[in-house]
Amino acid sequence: MGISSESLFLPVCRLCTMWKLPSFLARTLTSGTNGLPLLPDMAEVRSRLREIVGASTNWRDHVQAMQERKALHTLLAKRQEDLPPRRMKDSYLEVILPLGSQPQIREKYLNVYNSVRFGRILEDLDSLGVLICYTHTKQEAQPRSPLSIVTALVDKINLRKKVVHPDCDIKFTGNVSWVGKTSMEVKMHMLQLHDGDYCPVLDATFVMVARDPENKRPAFVNPLIPESPEEEEIFKQGEMNKLKRIDFSTASLLKMAPTAEERNIVHDIFLNTLDTRTVSFRSRVLPPNSVWMEDAKLKGLQICHPQERNIFNRIFGGFLMRKAFELGWATACSCGGSRPFIVSVDDIMFQRPVEVGSLLLLSGQVCYTEKNYIQVRVHSEVYDADTREHHTTNIFHFTFISENEVPRVVPKTYGGKYPVNALPLKLWKRTLPFC
Repeated sequence: MGISSESLFLPVCRLCTMWKLPSFLARTLTSGTNGLPLLPDMAEVRSRLREIVGASTNWRDHVQAMQERKALHTLLAKRQEDLPPRRMKDSYLEVILPLGSQPQIREKYLNVYNSVRFGRILEDLDSLGVLICYTHTKQEAQPRSPLSIVTALVDKINLRKKVVHPDCDIKFTGNVSWVGKTSMEVKMHMLQLHDGDYCPVLDATFVMVARDPENKRPAFVNPLIPESPEEEEIFKQGEMNKLKRIDFSTASLLKMAPTAEERNIVHDIFLNTLDTRTVSFRSRVLPPNSVWMEDAKLKGLQICHPQERNIFNRIFGGFLMRKAFELGWATACSCGGSRPFIVSVDDIMFQRPVEVGSLLLLSGQVCYTEKNYIQVRVHSEVYDADTREHHTTNIFHFTFISENEVPRVVPKTYGGKYPVNALPLKLWKRTLPFC
């Protein structure tokens, strides 16, 4: 996306990606670009997904297509032990995004700054992650999969480059890195072609879950067997990620009271904004170079049309991520007063599906700032016009870096203070090593 200060990001070095990958993946990446025309592109990825589940390309036929999937229930495994184990290389895929060699697709990915739209990349990562999981669970005797594989969580996406060029080919790679009973962790990498070599741009970790053909109940997936000490370490990290997510969810303010340290932080914020002339809880003073948190928010509305549906005829998770990112970017831009650049994406939770025809309400809130960095939380919910009820569907967390130093965001109420002692500050600390 932009200007100078790329030194704030991790070095663009091919070896940075190689050390993270199992040796068989690293060998594939270093094989050069001679095989580029043979790599599938994103259009083929989405076409393949429709074939795997038997999805209709015609919205009017979607009910019939879903009815046909019910017959696949008999193909589900009764136990995970009944499924053949897989290796990491069994699910490994490479996909090309030919922005340089096929200029006709470039406009879809282009932003006003003449760089690549990150929201489009989120859509592509979501589609690729699902296909990788279907590759892991593929049964040769079954032309259609009985599994409904959906994105449960985007654990993290770390950017290594500030600018993604719109006129150079991009390559995505990925494989299943950890498996539970019904869930799979997928690690993906995005690289861009420069001077004949693919250089790393981002690393992503997604968690997918498998459900029955009607997407109602969990379904077992093939176990994963590491084949080397290197792969065992990757698998072990996946297990640790799962435990961290469990610990993280139990630490929510909705479940646990703030710690002594967190209470002190909240009290210090209150004292720093107290009007000493009145010493009243209601009389507050904004510190210099600061903005009230309630004034650092933006909202948006999306009508969810059939065009944005996924292979299961619900709204595509990648579309939701793109819209949330764009609102988050606009919120950071409005707060910082200059162009922000995405640094990291953390803990995107998919709590419930979004149905076609829904009214999707998006709320972007700056919840933490420090120097040039901005942490934005985007909350999405659907509104049912018949019942007048609101239901949370997703929560997104984005870390941006601004071209200029940004004002400090100050909460005014206890409800506004949750980011300081809860999730975003922890995300901020996690993000710092990558900046």
